[in-house]
Amino acid sequence: MKAPDLRQTLMDALSKTGRASSDYDLNKDVVLPTGRKLTPASVLIAVRADTGRVILTKRSAKLKHHPGQIAFAGGKQDANDANAIAAALREAREEIGLMPDSVEVLGTLPPHETVTGYIVTPVIALVHGAFDPRPELGEVSEVFEVPLSHVLDPAMFRVEGRRWQGHRRQYFVVPYGPYYIWGATARILRALADRMT
Repeated sequence: MKAPDLRQTLMDALSKTGRASSDYDLNKDVVLPTGRKLTPASVLIAVRADTGRVILTKRSAKLKHHPGQIAFAGGKQDANDANAIAAALREAREEIGLMPDSVEVLGTLPPHETVTGYIVTPVIALVHGAFDPRPELGEVSEVFEVPLSHVLDPAMFRVEGRRWQGHRRQYFVVPYGPYYIWGATARILRALADRMT
């Protein structure tokens, strides 16, 4: 898909209405406590304009939280961040060396609530020009790319489950080669895929 078509396709998806997603979507029996406090965060769904591939990371195995998992560049919104978009751009620069001047932000998806207490704003953007990843080794062990067509095809997703905090929890997965994409990352991609159909 050429860049103008890719841009229009993503803009069309962003223009559709949709509800917020959560790690609980497939687990209807979960009762969330009222008054819970969620920490604002954001992630960058960075799509290469020249190849139509999504940039993802493999988190360092040394991290205390979510070691070795596949994730978007992103993280907690800091007090110095003007908004969720600024947080996503800052995190992408820090984690993978993606400079903001090569990023064209297209918009945001509705927020995603995680089981770990974050309310995550997914920021969709095109990456223009050359990009030579520079992973922050304390956080990121690998930067890789997946075809957007793969993660936007609902047929590529499946539902799996495991026990978590004494209960069976179901979640989306969208594997790609050796990469097991699951949890919040897969759920956010599925929310985008649902808007493309």
